[in-house]
This record gives sequence, structure tokens and C-alpha cells, in this order.
Amino acid sequence: MEPQLVKSAERTVRILEALAESHNHLTLSELQQRTGFPRSSLHALMRTLVELNWVETDSARSAFGIGPHALLTGTAYLDKDPALPFAQETLEDLRAEVGQTAHFARRDGAHVLYLATRESREADHVIPRVGRRLPAHVTALGQVLLAQLTDDEVVALLPEPLDGLTEHSITDLNKLTGELDQVRTRGWAYEREQGTPGLACVAVAVDYRIPATDAISCAMPARLGPAEVEQVTEAVIKHTRKLAATLRREGIR
Repeated sequence: MEPQLVKSAERTVRILEALAESHNHLTLSELQQRTGFPRSSLHALMRTLVELNWVETDSARSAFGIGPHALLTGTAYLDKDPALPFAQETLEDLRAEVGQTAHFARRDGAHVLYLATRESREADHVIPRVGRRLPAHVTALGQVLLAQLTDDEVVALLPEPLDGLTEHSITDLNKLTGELDQVRTRGWAYEREQGTPGLACVAVAVDYRIPATDAISCAMPARLGPAEVEQVTEAVIKHTRKLAATLRREGIR
């Protein structure tokens, strides 16, 4: 039996999620379009959220964005995660070895949530990742964590149809489950330009929970050849296994 949600609480959370996912401030009409909530109740909720600093407005008070108290809550989540300091150390070691960008992420339903990143020092530009959430099926991080589930669990979890971020994204569910079978066999995921044009990524699950909820990845230019990709893959496997052993030894679950 599904738990009964409190309507006002659910609407508040959906509003905050809509604002967080948008790259721009949203007007009340745009928020109503995205959430489907009645304008009257939406207006009252927005006024309350602005007063409490969870939402901020522009000078004309005509558009809304995520507010500073949302950042405080997100930072508290990171501060209280016992696995994160060990993961950050792993990312430092991985970047030092291969020179590429390293990520630590956690599956959040049908998405992956980035909790830590160490950018390549040679990166032309830095894409902020911490706190960013992407569809699991278009990222190596997400695919390696989806592979922890059965095919039936994956089908029940993911939306249909699957949205793509690039022309290379997997949007066919049968093709995705076939790819997840390969991930389970080899123990790591690899995607090339499925999430970001020009980038490839390899990811390994951190096996300290069953099923694994977290993964480490390394992003690299898509132009790299098989030998370089293999070198990066071996490094990600080595450092991720070391992290998992450390977390288990520390009793972190």
C-alpha cells in the first residue's frame, strides 16, 4: 500500500525540485506549467517559501529561483555523509594517477546525484557537478548502479519513453537492458558521448552496500584510443575497490 502524501508538503517539494532543475528563474506561469498545481495555492506557497529564504525572486518579483536555505540543507547532507571524506581522497588519488576528471555519485531513483568531483587540471572549462542530478541511463555512473538491479526492477524504475541528452544516448529500453547485462559481466560501465558531447566515461560501483548505491567514475575526452581508455579503466577499478574495502573496514554502511 502506497503511503499517503501530505498535499502541501508534496507540492512544496515539487516546487523546489522544479526550481532546482531549471537553469533559469521561472515565472509563476512557468511553474504552474511544470507542476500542474492550481495558481492560487501555488501563489501562496511561493510567498511562504520566499519569506523563509528557500526561494528567491528577481527585482520585479516576477520570477523565482532556488534560495540560500536550500544550499544550507544540501551542504548539511554532504557534511553528514560518513563515506564522503574517503571518497574525496579516492578522487584525489585517481586524478593524480590518470590526470582526468573523477566523480563520486549516488543513485537517486532513476537519476544519479553527484556528491564530489575533482576536475582535470587540463580541463578547458569546469562544469559544476556537485549537487547536479542526471538521468541514470545516460551516464556510466548511472548504468553501473542500474546494473545492480534486476531487469524487472530497472523497467519499473525508469520512465518510458527514455529521454536522451545527446544523439548517442540510449533511449530504447531493450537496448539499455542489453547494455546492463554487459556491465554486469565485465564489472564496469562505459559510455561515449551519451551524456555530454565530446566526453567518454568509465564507472565502477563502490561495493560497500548491497545493492551498491554509490559509484566512482572518470570522464575523459571521447577521442582517446582503446589503450588509453583501458589504462583509465584499470585505475578506476583499482581505486574504487580500495575505497570499498576502506568503507567496509570502517563499518560505514
